Amino acid sequence: MVPLRSRILVSLVVGLTSGLLCLSLMRRFGLGAGDFTWSLHLAERVLHHQNPYDTPLEQYPITAALFALAFGLVREGYHRLLIFMAYPYWIGLLYVQWSPIIAAAAFFPYLLPLTMAKPQVGLPVFITRFSLRGCLLCVFVAGISLVAVPGWPLLWLGQAHNYQRFVALMVLPGPLILLALLRYRDRDAMLLLVTSCMPQRWFFDAFILWLIPKSRREILITVFFSWCAGIWRWYHPPRSFNEVGRWMVLSIYLPMLVVVLSRNYALKRKLAQEPNNSL
Repeated sequence: MVPLRSRILVSLVVGLTSGLLCLSLMRRFGLGAGDFTWSLHLAERVLHHQNPYDTPLEQYPITAALFALAFGLVREGYHRLLIFMAYPYWIGLLYVQWSPIIAAAAFFPYLLPLTMAKPQVGLPVFITRFSLRGCLLCVFVAGISLVAVPGWPLLWLGQAHNYQRFVALMVLPGPLILLALLRYRDRDAMLLLVTSCMPQRWFFDAFILWLIPKSRREILITVFFSWCAGIWRWYHPPRSFNEVGRWMVLSIYLPMLVVVLSRNYALKRKLAQEPNNSL
């Protein structure tokens, strides 16, 4: 168990470094607030009592307007920090995405309402990390959002047709992800399966899947394959979101599936190699 003081220090270093790097990238490329611009747009419209869905580009729920990953990760050892090497984390940093903070909600029940900021990313975390305390907080936040803008869910759902997307499970060879059902009692297997059923748009949406690998070997293998797709896309821009989905299935989902399915085999092999102490 890593000492609390060390966890706090590491989380501060990771958070400040990521924040400063994100700020420099935003200024360097003139991206403003990146994807977070639309959360700011929501907040501005709510504060001025205006329709927050006055543009087809606004596709976030109101809960995104109302709102510590490293701290939770190092609880099990510093090697878990290697997930920050994954391509989806860096592309998410470039576009100022919600996925890292949503992943943090997996470790702290008080952060579970953050899963409501981007439901297609947050729902898998909510389902697999469900807690009564976190659920009550989600109900509270949802209630505040309805008081702020009554009827917003209908307005938000009306924007759904503008969301360009793919569903990993429906993109070949995505159906192979159903093999995760062989480990249906494993929370990580369910996280993989539920995430594959969600509508997604780009690589950053899959960062929550790095809650699955636990060992240094599992993390490094999945990080390596994620960068294979990241480097490939720079030289071969995708022509459709289905093509993005296929790259994500091959470079992220299937390696995660192998991690989930191989754990039981690795455990049996380890037990078989141990000396028989019953004699």
